[in-house]
Amino acid sequence: MPPDPSTLPAGERRLRVLIVEDDPAMAIALRDGFAYDGHAVLHAADGAEGLRLAAMGEVDLVILDVMLPRLSGLEICRQLRAAGNDVPIIMLTARGQESDKVQGLALGADDYVTKPFSFLELMARVQAVLRRTSRAEAPQTVTFGELTLDFKRLRATRAGASIELSAREFAILACLIARRGEVVSREHLLQTVWGYQSSIITRTVDMHIAKLRRKIGPELIVTVQRAGYRFAG
Repeated sequence: MPPDPSTLPAGERRLRVLIVEDDPAMAIALRDGFAYDGHAVLHAADGAEGLRLAAMGEVDLVILDVMLPRLSGLEICRQLRAAGNDVPIIMLTARGQESDKVQGLALGADDYVTKPFSFLELMARVQAVLRRTSRAEAPQTVTFGELTLDFKRLRATRAGASIELSAREFAILACLIARRGEVVSREHLLQTVWGYQSSIITRTVDMHIAKLRRKIGPELIVTVQRAGYRFAG
């Protein structure tokens, strides 16, 4: 029987977890594990239903298998991010599917776990993702010329006009601003914002920086060749 949420360790909160997994045994194991830890669990056995539930905006975390009937996990991730949905996503991939891992991260997934895995490993990944995406850890409000960033409410304006920035884009800016004037390597951004160190996926950092520049102005983030980026605000 799942414990009462009030018995969760200090600093932890009851999550609403969506598990999108078509393998019945895996789905049951994940459901029981999260429920035992005091979290509320929703389950979808196919991609279309998973996308519908995730798009409702009522979950705190999505555990998303890559291979699903009706709609793949990669396509679910792509559609959620394209719609501005920044719910934390941890993807489940089969051993050897390196291309799926890279593509999933490029599409906006926050982490991945390779099957088979232990539930303790998954929960460690969950806690790491939630720490990285926690709004409470961000600075408050900062202004650089015409650009104002409200990290508490995740709102941005430039010359008084609203700018739509994702939670990850705010995290990138927070990392750059924290080391304002210094060169921040792609590897450091990858580790701090995504939680990864492998150089094979640093291209996803460049893609996010390019998109961010288009929104806030190219002059604020300077490229330092073969070294990384520097915030020039």
